[in-house]
This record gives sequence, structure tokens and C-alpha cells, in this order.
Amino acid sequence: MQTETQQETQSFIDRIGIPRPLLWGFVGLLLFMIGDGVEAGYLAPYLESQGQSSTHVALLFTIYGVAVSISSWLSGPLSDMWGPKKVMWIGLWIWGVFEVLFLVLGLQPNNYSMMMLAYTARGLGYPLFAYGFLVWIAAATPARQLGSAAGWFWFAFSGGLPTLGSLFASFAIPRIGEMGTFWSSLGLVMAGGLVALLCTREPRGTQRLSAPDVTFKQAMFGSISIIWREPKTLIAGLVRTINTSSEYAFLVIMPGVFTKIVGFSLEQWLQLLSIVFLSNIIFNLLSGLLSDRFGPRAVVAVGGGLGAAICVPLFYYVPVAMPHNFPIAAAMGVLYGASLAAFVPLSGLMPQVCPKEKAAALSILGLGAGASTWVGPAIVTWFEAWRGVEGVIWIFSGLYVLAALMTVFIKVSPEARAYTRQVEANSQADREAAMHAVGNQ
Repeated sequence: MQTETQQETQSFIDRIGIPRPLLWGFVGLLLFMIGDGVEAGYLAPYLESQGQSSTHVALLFTIYGVAVSISSWLSGPLSDMWGPKKVMWIGLWIWGVFEVLFLVLGLQPNNYSMMMLAYTARGLGYPLFAYGFLVWIAAATPARQLGSAAGWFWFAFSGGLPTLGSLFASFAIPRIGEMGTFWSSLGLVMAGGLVALLCTREPRGTQRLSAPDVTFKQAMFGSISIIWREPKTLIAGLVRTINTSSEYAFLVIMPGVFTKIVGFSLEQWLQLLSIVFLSNIIFNLLSGLLSDRFGPRAVVAVGGGLGAAICVPLFYYVPVAMPHNFPIAAAMGVLYGASLAAFVPLSGLMPQVCPKEKAAALSILGLGAGASTWVGPAIVTWFEAWRGVEGVIWIFSGLYVLAALMTVFIKVSPEARAYTRQVEANSQADREAAMHAVGNQ
């Protein structure tokens, strides 16, 4: 009876697209990203309330984003050489140590130089943890399940940052204060990291993924040279950069828009942010499933590129035209969050485009994701003074149209499809042989 129940549970987990051996990794990732996302909606207004200028705040976020982009790229080759699980451990401890320094030496004494140093260093942490796990998923998941598994990865990722993180902050700030809420994020991150790393036993995560004769230098160079050896990875990286660049820009400029122009309180803004990305995490799953049905390029180009080009202006203009109307703002936010989610199939598409170099391909995608964390605030820094918030809005709308056009060129070659089919056929034969051998014992 117990065996039957276990089989039913396993088949249910598989049916919804989660690789069963990695289940606790997804749970831990969600907790980790909730902790990382606690500050997302209120760090900028908090710093401005402490006397830091908006330019200083945007610069802090931009430099932090540069560190994130570097670390996002490193997650691929390091996982190839050391195994994803070791890379995730490194990311967890970097986050924890430099978060303590950021709070104690930066935020509490309001020391901008220490904030810049510690916050930038902390930016190296979460990409190693999160994108190391994404490489683990790519290494341990069959191609037929990659689309839905990528959807679950981004469900957990954006479910924490900033969806549930911002929601947690909206309830925690009135009860334990802003600094207490910052400290609570540390506990959530460490708890999530330990759940993922101590409870996930899938063997591929502890193994070196690259061939034994590949040197560290070759692995690092390969994760960059793939851009010109397989130009479709460069296109995908640029599309991924555009994907969430508006999100990180909005974390800088939208708190002011919604609290000073639209007329919301800080708690209302944080709740709106949670609604936006609750929509995002729901559509993360749906877009992964839709990509298995209609193809990832169609979902990314139409739902993501063209959808976001329309929804970004709506998210700004409609609430400004109808101030103090939370349901209308929430409806526009739901559309915006859904359009960002339609880019999720890229994470399942890239290992199929480059099946022989999955980690290298994902490292370029990670580089694009990391780059969005500084490209977004940088666009604010460069263009807000020139054309105001409206100018920034239309720049992003145009970038999403460009992303839709670029996505058309990301195709899986017949050779790549044939290689993937052969590898999976060999893996299936090995599993059947192993089961036969056990049965004969």
C-alpha cells in the first residue's frame, strides 16, 4: 500500500513537470528567493528617506546589477567544473556574509560607501545559488520535460523575488520595522539554502559536468566563445536581458510614481508589486506548458515581446489617469506580470539549441538575466533626466518589440534535435539494462 502511494506521488510530481529528485531544490529555491526579494519593493524608498539621492540609489542598483550579471555568467562554467551543488553552497555563504556586512556597516550607520561595497559583493551570491540550480535542472531533466521544469524554476524564482518577498515585507514592516524586516530576509535565505542543499540528493548535482580533460581555462573560455560559435546564444542572451530589465527599472522609479502621483501608501505599493508578480509566477507555469504545445519561440515572441510592448505603457498610463484606484492598477499589473512570464520558455529552449554545451548556453542566458538587473536601472539613470518617466516607459516598449523580432531567429537545428534524441535513447537503454540486471539478481 505504501509503495503504491509513493508511486502515485511520484507520478503526480512528474505529471506537473517537476523532476522528482529535485523537488526539495525547488522548495528551497522558493524560500531563498523570498528572502532575497524582501527588500525589493522598499529598499529604494528607504534609502531616499535616509537622505540618499535618487541618483545614488540608481547607481547602487546599477553596480549591484553588474555584479549579478558577472556571477550569473560564472554559474555555468563553475557548475561544469565543480558541480552545481558546490556552486550553490558558495552562493549561499556569499549572500549571508555580505548581507550581514551590508546591514551592520552600511544601512545602520547610513554609510553609502560601505553600502556600495557590501551590496555589490552580495550581488555575487544569489545568481550562483539560483542559476547553479538551473544548470542542475538542465543536467538532470529529460528534454521532453525541460519546458515545464524551466517553468517551475521561474515559478520558484519569481515567486520569491519579488512576489512573496514584497508581500512578506508589506506585513512585516508595520510589525517589526524596516530594519527588522531586512534582518528577517537573512533568516529566510539561509533556511531556503539549507533546505535545497541538504534535502536534494540527485547525484548529478555533486558531479563535474564537463569532460575530465576539460581544463578550468577551457571551461571559462567555452562559456564565452559559444557566443560566436553558436550565435543564437547571443540572441537569446540579449532577449533575456530585455525580458526583466523593465522590472528592475520599475523597482527604482515606480515606488515614487505610485506613492507620489497615483496616491498609494508604501504598503499598497508593496501589495501591488506582489500582485504583479503573483500573476508572473502563475503565467510562468502556463507559458512553460504552452511552449510544449505551441513551441517556445511563438510564446516568447508573441506573448513576451509583443505582449510586454503593450503592457508596459498600460501599467504606467492607466493608473496615472485613474489615481487612487487600486483594482485598476492591479489589473494592469497582472497583464504586465503575465507578459514577462511569457519569456520563460527560453530556459527550456537553450539546452535544446546547444545540447552538447547546456551549461555554457545557460551561462549566456544567465548573463542576460544578470545584465537586466543593471541595464534597467542604467536606463533610468541615463534617460530619466532627459525625457522623464514617460521617456523610460517608451524606451522599454520599443525594446520589447525588438526582442520579439530577435526571437524569430532562435531555432533548434536538425543536428541538435538528432543529438538530443540519441542521448535520451542511450539513457533509456541504460536504465532498462540496469533494471533488467537488478531483476535477474
